[in-house]
This record gives sequence, C-alpha cells and structure tokens, in this order.
Amino acid sequence: MKTSEIRQKFLSFFESKGHQIVPSSPLVPGNDPTLLFTNAGMVQFKDVFTGKDTRPYHRATTAQRCVRAGGKHNDLENVGYTARHHTFFEMLGNFSFGDYFKRDAIAYAWTLLTEVYGLPKEKLWVTVYQEDDEAYDIWAQEIGVPRERIIRIGDNKGARYASDNFWQMADTGPCGPCSEIFYDHGPEIWGGPPGSPEEDGDRYIEIWNLVFMQFERDAQGTMHPLPKPCVDTGMGLERISAVLQHVHSNYEIDLFQSLIRAAARETGCTDLADNSLKVIADHIRACGFLVVDGVIPGNEGRGYVLRRIIRRALRHGHKLGQKGLFFHRLVADLVGQMGEAYPELAAQQARVEQVLRQEEERFGETLENGMRILESALAALPAGQALDGQTLFTLYDTYGFPLDLTADICRERSIPVDLDGFEQAMAHQREQARAAGKFKAAADLSYDGVATRFDGYDHLEGEAAVTALYVDGVSVPSIAQGQQAVVVLDATPFYAESGGQVGDTGLLAGASARFQVADTQKIQADVFGHHGTLEQGALAVGDTVRAQVDARRRADTMRNHSATHLMHKALRQVLGDHVQQRGSLVDPDKTRFDFAHDAPMTAEQIARVEAIVNDEILANQAVRTQHLSYDEAVAGGAMALFGEKYGDVVRVLDIGFSRELCGGTHVARTGDIGLFKIVSEGGVAAGIRRVEAITGHGALAWVRRTCETLDQAAGLLKAQPAGVPERIQALQQQTRQIERELERLQDKLAAAAGSDLAGQAVEVAGVKLLATRLNGVDPKSLRGMVDQLKSKLSGAVILLAAVADDKISLVAGVSPELTARVKAGDLVGAVAARVGGKGGGRPDMAMGGGSDVAALDGALAGVPAWLTERLGAA
Repeated sequence: MKTSEIRQKFLSFFESKGHQIVPSSPLVPGNDPTLLFTNAGMVQFKDVFTGKDTRPYHRATTAQRCVRAGGKHNDLENVGYTARHHTFFEMLGNFSFGDYFKRDAIAYAWTLLTEVYGLPKEKLWVTVYQEDDEAYDIWAQEIGVPRERIIRIGDNKGARYASDNFWQMADTGPCGPCSEIFYDHGPEIWGGPPGSPEEDGDRYIEIWNLVFMQFERDAQGTMHPLPKPCVDTGMGLERISAVLQHVHSNYEIDLFQSLIRAAARETGCTDLADNSLKVIADHIRACGFLVVDGVIPGNEGRGYVLRRIIRRALRHGHKLGQKGLFFHRLVADLVGQMGEAYPELAAQQARVEQVLRQEEERFGETLENGMRILESALAALPAGQALDGQTLFTLYDTYGFPLDLTADICRERSIPVDLDGFEQAMAHQREQARAAGKFKAAADLSYDGVATRFDGYDHLEGEAAVTALYVDGVSVPSIAQGQQAVVVLDATPFYAESGGQVGDTGLLAGASARFQVADTQKIQADVFGHHGTLEQGALAVGDTVRAQVDARRRADTMRNHSATHLMHKALRQVLGDHVQQRGSLVDPDKTRFDFAHDAPMTAEQIARVEAIVNDEILANQAVRTQHLSYDEAVAGGAMALFGEKYGDVVRVLDIGFSRELCGGTHVARTGDIGLFKIVSEGGVAAGIRRVEAITGHGALAWVRRTCETLDQAAGLLKAQPAGVPERIQALQQQTRQIERELERLQDKLAAAAGSDLAGQAVEVAGVKLLATRLNGVDPKSLRGMVDQLKSKLSGAVILLAAVADDKISLVAGVSPELTARVKAGDLVGAVAARVGGKGGGRPDMAMGGGSDVAALDGALAGVPAWLTERLGAA
C-alpha cells in the first residue's frame, strides 16, 4: 500500500464516521506566538480545545504537515541517522470536540488498523495511564486485546499525573490520560515492550497516540472534570507506512525511496544506503513546504531554521562529492510525490526552486566566511590545545558553518575539538528556546450564559440586555460610577476585534447609566465583551441599554479594511502570486499589512499598487456579501487569509476585483473608501514585508499636510510649487561647486602647511621624524598633508594629530624604504592606545583616533622614544 493511499484511507475512514476533513494548516501557526512551527495535528484546534473558538462541526480529521527543527521540538541533529527522526512529517489525526470519547475513539482506531489497514491483531500492544480503568476495560473487555498486551504506565516523573501516558497542553488547562498503540516488529529485532527495561529498543514501535482530554487543571494543580471531554489523536504517516510496507525504517517507504533515488541522481552517489542521501531526502520536504508557507531563509527565527536545514542538506551533498548546485532540482521530484495531496506545493514549484537555488549560491559565501573565522581561531590556538566548544558553536550557530566540516578540518591538522563544550553550548541554547517556547493558556473570563448576537453588519445601534458584568476578571452583579468593567450583552452592534480589525468603541446608555466603551473583545467565540468605564449612574445584570457604536470611527475603520482587500489583490498582481498575508492591523487611522515577499518594493511597484487600488475605488462598484460553503467559496476563487480559521459556511466579500473570506465590516461601495495612499514599506522579518496605508479622512489629511509642506518649501526657495524640484536641483549643483572649491582651497592650505611642517622634522637614529599636533586643521586634510610631507622628506616617519569636537584624529605615514623596519599601523596603534582609542592600516599609511584629548601631547612626546626602540629592535 503506497503512502498516498494510506493517507487517503485514513481520511476517508473517518469521513465515513461523520468527521469533517479539515485541510492541513500552514507550518507557520496563525495567531500563536508560542510556537515556532506547527508540530502536531492539534495545533490548529488549540483554541477549540481551550474554549476560545467554536467550529460548525464536532468531529474532524486531518493530515497535518509538521516540522520539528527548532525550539522545544528539535529533531534536526538525529535526522538521517535514526530510523524515525524527521524535520518534516505528516501527522494523521481524528478529533472530537465534546462529541464522542474513549469508547468510540478506541473502537475507531482498532477498526482502522485491523480491518482497513489489515494489521494482525496479535502484533498490536496498547498502553493506558495506570489510573485509567475505563480505557483499560474498553481495550480488554470490548475490543478483546489480551490483558498481557495492555500495559499500565504509571507516574514516572516524581508526581501524580507526571506520566508518559498523561497528556497536558501546559501547566494549566485541558489535560487527560492517553492510550498508545504499539506495533511489534518481531523477536528478530532487539527491544522490549513499553514499560520494560528494554523499551528503548526498536522491536515495539509506537504508531498511534489517543489523547483523552477530560480534566481542566487549575493553578493549584486541582483537576476539574471537563463538561464536554474531547479526543485528540496523532499517528505519524511515515511510521504507519513503514509498518504497512513491511520495512523497519521510515526511510525505506516508497515516498522516501523515490526522494533518495533523486538525491543519488543529483549527487552522483551510488550507495543508496548512505545516510547523507537520507538527510537530503528528508530536508527537501521540510524546505519545500516551509517556502510554500512563506518562510524565507534568513538570520533569525523561522528563516534561520530554514537556512540551517538547507545548509545541512548542502553540506551532505558536498560530503558526497557534489560541489555544484543540486538541491533545488529535487523540488520537481517532491512535487511528483506529494503535489497531488498538497496542490499548493505544485502551484509554487517555480518559486520554491528559485528560493532554494539562491540559498545554494549563497552557501559558497558561508564556507568562505566560516573558513576565515576558523583559520583565525586556529592561528591563535596554542600548540596542543583543543579548539574550544564555544568557538565550535559560534561557527555552527552564528555563521551556519557545519560542525562536521569544522571537525574534518581540525582532524587534518591534528587539532582536537571540544565536542563536550559544543554540546554544553547547544544544550544552553535549547534550554533557552524551551523556556521561551512554553505554551501558557490564557486566563479567560468564565462565562456560561447566552451567546451574543452580532447585529453590527446592518446597524450601529440597538437595544440589548446586560447578561454579565466583570470587574478585575471577577463576575459581579452590578457596577457603580467610576468603575472599569467588562459588559456582556445578549445582542450588540459592536464589532469585537478579529481578523486584524480592531474592536469598536462607543456608548452603552441605560435609564440612568452611561458606560463608555473603549474596546470590544471576544470572551468566547460567540460572546462579546465591551471593555470600558461607567461614567455615570449604576449598571446591573438584567438592565436594558441602548448600544451605540462610534459611527465615524467605525466608518474610518471600514474604509481601511476594504482597502486592505484591494491592496492585497494589487500586491499579488504587481509582485506575484507568492504574496500571502502574514498579519494585519486595521484601525481608524491606517491599515498595516504584513506579507510574504523577499525583497523591498521599488518606488515604481508602490506607485503601481496605489494606481490599481485607486482605479478600483473610482469604479465605485457595490460590495457584495455572500454566505457559501467553504469548498464553494474557495472553488469560486475566494482567498482564505493566512492564520484565520473557517467553518463549513463562510462569509465571502466581493470588493471590486477582490474576493476574500472575511468576517469584518466593510464599505457599501468601493467609492466610499475615498482615496488610498501607501505611506511606508519596509521589512519586519526575514522574507516578510510591511506596508502601511491610509484612506478617507486620513488620506485627505495627508494630502493637506503634504501640500502645506510643499507651499512652505516653495516660499523658502522663492519658487512656484511646480518649480520646487528644479530649484532644488540648481541649489544642489551650486552646493557641489562650492564644496569642490573648498576642497581645492583646503588642499592648497595643506600643501602650504606641509612646506612649513617639513622644517620641524627632527632626526632620530638616522631617520627623520615629525610627530605633531595641528590646531585649527580639518581632520579630513591630515591624509593629504602626510602625503605632501612624505614627498618632501625622504626616509621619514610622520604622525599628525588633529582635534575636532573632542575627538582625536591620527594619521601616520612611513617612507617606502623604511616600512621593513617601521610600520605606520604599529605607530598609529601605539599612540591611539595612549589616548583611549585604536588604529591601524598599511605599513606606509595608517589612521586612528581617540577621545582622551588631555593625554594627546604626552602621547606625541613619547613617539621619539617609541621610534628609537623600534629601530633598535630592527
């Protein structure tokens, strides 16, 4: 059974059991700063499990692409040398959100493995948490697994619930026992069953983990039963494929064998068992999909991890003898293997190839830089001493220079390397990443009342009842004047912050109450919290209020939001279809839009985007809203925005030539936007650009300010506004002429001063020496003066100093016939050190500086003694 068939059978089986097939989310988690990459199937459902989000379905199944190559989950160093470690893998999973629980989850897993996949029942072992009698009885009594093949796993980490078979999302929040399914590869392979002293062997391999979320752990560690327990399962596609294809290593499955053969073709390697081919085959998958999801090689964050993976693959190609470009040519083979399951890979094949090729071409520079640093470190190393671990780690971590390459070079020179020190530095970095990457569940307001009905698409005010009040996160029956609080209503026209659009502000007015709303946020997926201050009166649960949105602020926000849709489409037209949203903020003042692109926009490209958007605005087309199924919407050309979550039925916005899925508020016609202007463009991360733009009142204010500035400039230049550029050009030309004339005068002064200074030279040990401080001389003239003096004085050593703005400038010159005995760089360095600075340069000309002006005269007075000593030593 091919890997592609195994994947499809999994999804089809759970679809037949009422599960919604949910597409894989991107490798870059949306709206989750706690994760570097998506590393498990449950990541896209995290907010559902914590109650922050709801979906229109209660059962889901996915084939989720995952990466574990940085931060807490990092398998990079093991990839290629073990049977089951990967940077990229696919996690098959089925999920229940308060629907079925242990009995159905266990039955589904057993049926799929034994009836659909046809695995022998006697080859399967299971584990349960030691206290989970319910799961144990289901396996033993209902499924019929012999009790000797059901293993209870206890607490092995010093505390209750601290077990490999007890799962938790974080220190607090949803958690529960899990049940793992193992496959027995047979007695010919060493290893024992789970829980035995030989469990680390390869005979018994875990293939599936069924997590039963049934508790909520609070800050005191107390377990509270969840009202609606959930199920989260995960089975590695590569592992189950190895089992079903009767091979022991994941690298022996059909998908990997094809990629390994492609790697062998491109590197010229004939040994298909070579570990370097496994590394390359694994890494092309991770690199390909990371680029598809908008990650670009860089020096920090996700871009840095991608760069490391690429360069590790290239190093292994180099190790196989491939000195030229090869890695990017494997993309076509990757598309052939996985393009059908992931059409986005095939759609972006050319871009992926381009990004990987560029990084291959840069790798030569990395080798050159790394070799220079390594050579410097080795030259300074005392004989017999090992190259220290910190240097090894710096080369590896900062400059991308592979550790094994460093070790090979040192081995050739019989220089030992401190691998223990390297591992310590690596462990320290992992610990820091682990601490930074730990997921902490947010402490939400506890609310179990009716959902909030949102009426804000059609109305900006309306009557509503207060269903809950919170002060400092605690539910209260009423609030008094002056108190800050959160008000929950049964219905509201206020838009709650979502999808990059900020929450509405406005007023809640009761019989005697006046509550000023400063922000609107979601407490739960369908519960809106109005944050603000009660300015007068009193407000209690059950009171009726009139909710009034700040109409002008909402209108300004809508203009910016609708313009964002148009700008997104225009950016894709001008820059290419690889442009994908990577974050946005829409408020009344501006729209800020982050997108995947690996180069700054040119002035011409910015102008083209502005022109396209303003043409759509002038067309004044009506904005159309539809509610369609997700599949219908996407099939109809609607763009699903990065990081957003969508249900079965979605809201589709047609704004001019743009069609996107969006729950935000928008203008009625494109002409309502008024005017669109990009005010800034820049980089915010590797491969991520940011554009800020303004519309409506903000754009008109910008035009007014710009015109006022232009009028002021025209007045100062005594020109008409249209003639300002020409007048500035004339002034620039005039300034350049004055500067050139000034330089000529300074050169003449320097020449004259040089003639006078030549007579001040003294003889030291048969050499003419001139070391003096010049007052009132531009430091920029010193070098020309030294050249003049060298031409007048033969066999001379010259050092000139000048002070400007409390900074010392030093220039030293040595006649060519003396440079074998005296170096200008040594002289300027010695004097600079005495005035709190440093310097250096060529043997015949060097420059330096310092800041200790009080020490300058003494430093110059010491030059004759320094020269005498140097000539004596020579």
